[in-house]
Amino acid sequence: MAVRQSSDLTKFKETLKTAKNVVILSGAGISAESGIPTFRGAGGFWRKYQASSLATPEAFKTSPSLVWEFYHYRREVAAKAQPNAGHIAIANFEAKHADKKITVITQNVDGLHARAGTKNLIELHGNLYKTRCTKCKEVLVNFDSPICEALTSRGAPDEKVVGSDIPVKSLPHCKKPGCEGLLRPHIVWFGESLESAVLERAGEAMESCDICLVVGTSSVVYPAAMFAPQAAARGAVVAEFNIETTPATPDFQYYFEGPCGTTLPRALTE
Repeated sequence: MAVRQSSDLTKFKETLKTAKNVVILSGAGISAESGIPTFRGAGGFWRKYQASSLATPEAFKTSPSLVWEFYHYRREVAAKAQPNAGHIAIANFEAKHADKKITVITQNVDGLHARAGTKNLIELHGNLYKTRCTKCKEVLVNFDSPICEALTSRGAPDEKVVGSDIPVKSLPHCKKPGCEGLLRPHIVWFGESLESAVLERAGEAMESCDICLVVGTSSVVYPAAMFAPQAAARGAVVAEFNIETTPATPDFQYYFEGPCGTTLPRALTE
């Protein structure tokens, strides 16, 4: 049943003040304000490729070199980006409220929440700065720039560049003795399931929260798209912070329109 949205910030802050269990669910919108491309919709191209067509197991199997160039580009862009006022407001809110259980669940893979200082963080879709061995499955953090010598000066979004001529043997490989398997980005690609442990943690947080902030997410990518509507359906207070309404907005009690870097600091500071 649809509810009438409120934009009463004072009332929202009073509700937030009494909350004991807070979940902040973030999406591409908050990172876009730091200059991170969203690769969604009409502008979702890298070179001549639809970005979503490269973020698949099939694309990596067909051309791991091309996929690694795409992710090298993304790693470099994210490394140069800085957490914005929205990220910082969330981190500061967590740091100041030891009396509350605060969980940040993000669909973003750029690491900006962690760099802003957020501690209790669930990254639903992985992280650009983690690799996974396709052979032994070991997951490691890797901030090397470039991640391998062959990717030096590669990955520019030049539409005239087609394919990739980097030999597979020159791509990142596992350094574990006796393995040497090809590494892939530790990202949940289209057609892949979220890690069960990650999904379980997120589910537990959503089921126990008494207030949920939906921040810069389109609410169309599953399974995250169902989190907040389900919380609202069981009686939790849900507030959406976005530059425009989404299909889920009618399910929520609060809607605050505008950039997250403007609306969140107002909402999360006393």
